[in-house]
Amino acid sequence: MNEDIRAAKVLLIDENGEKQGIMPIAAALDAAREASMDLVEVSPDQEIPVVKILDYGKLRFEERKKKAAAKKKQKNSELKEIKMRPNIDTHDYEVKKRSMERFFEEGDKVKVTLRFRGREMAHQHLGMQLLERVKVDFDEIAKVELEPKLEGRQMTMVLSPR
Repeated sequence: MNEDIRAAKVLLIDENGEKQGIMPIAAALDAAREASMDLVEVSPDQEIPVVKILDYGKLRFEERKKKAAAKKKQKNSELKEIKMRPNIDTHDYEVKKRSMERFFEEGDKVKVTLRFRGREMAHQHLGMQLLERVKVDFDEIAKVELEPKLEGRQMTMVLSPR
């Protein structure tokens, strides 16, 4: 910017965006002072660097504004957990299902955890059937990110919204 530009000759673009041609750096700085703006190096890696006359403070403000708008638009999805048991009753399952639907609408991922206690470990197929039922129920609005797997006494599966 301004006196920090080290090239001897530069290609100048004025404040209206019109190309003024190749000139010595001193002449380009004079043109920027006349317009009471800054001389900013746009592409320094060229054989003859390109410089532009513009308001540097305004440029920085616009860039910050764009960055803030981009940050505002991005959605960070959380991982919500739903805990169940293999012998869950139909009404209890429906309540959990409604919660999961709400999580998917909000754009969150859902981790379904199935905890086995005592002799339930002998009936792991019931747990697998329950997770398959969850998979089928949410086929239209969610996709399986992590297939059901048994880790110790609990079976987990991760679903994410489509």
